[in-house]
Amino acid sequence: LLIDEQHKKQLIKHLYEFITEDRLALFYDNLKQRTSRITIVLEDIFHSKNASAVLRTADCFGIQNIHIIENRNQHNTNPNVSLGSSKWLTETFYNQNKNNTKECLQSLKKEGFKILATTPHNAKSIHDIDVNNGKIALLFGAEKKGLSDLGLQMSDEKVKIPMYGFTESYNISVAAALCLQAIVSKIRASTINWQLTEKERDEVLLNWLRNSIKESVLIEKRFILELISS
Repeated sequence: LLIDEQHKKQLIKHLYEFITEDRLALFYDNLKQRTSRITIVLEDIFHSKNASAVLRTADCFGIQNIHIIENRNQHNTNPNVSLGSSKWLTETFYNQNKNNTKECLQSLKKEGFKILATTPHNAKSIHDIDVNNGKIALLFGAEKKGLSDLGLQMSDEKVKIPMYGFTESYNISVAAALCLQAIVSKIRASTINWQLTEKERDEVLLNWLRNSIKESVLIEKRFILELISS
């Protein structure tokens, strides 16, 4: 349901009644650790276990927003791997066009994100990235094939994880974890205001409440009708 900011706050307080105090305290603790300054972009991930592992990793690092591009492959998750992490994340899907990579990356650039394409070739070390220069979108490509030519062309910078063995690349979930560890630790150690804004916190909290309460849709409809009629 579309509601204004004032009514959204009222709805959030109303939904408090349907969860325990401990659950609500956990939500607020996690909100303090969430960030929208970093986002993950998945382009055509094929294996559901890999996609699910990335979502689980993102949640563990406090990343809120995930952007999922579906050109050839449909995004699927494996509940045994994701452990329900997707319901705590804000997922945006791009699957309406023939090539959805352009739409996704253009949208992120308009929002002020710097696109970092992960690739083992001709790239800067992830440890050398300057986190003080705006928001960061980490772009990961499909298993084996990697990122599309368009994804690489539209990226602002190419990054890699240093490797010292014979194998050319990490599994995507491992790569996501290593990249996030490098960037998140830098941001948290800086003076950057990396936490969610008040508006973002309200939106995330409302979604968490909706996903945690049985018959939340019915409860919300009744509350909105009461607001309108009062």
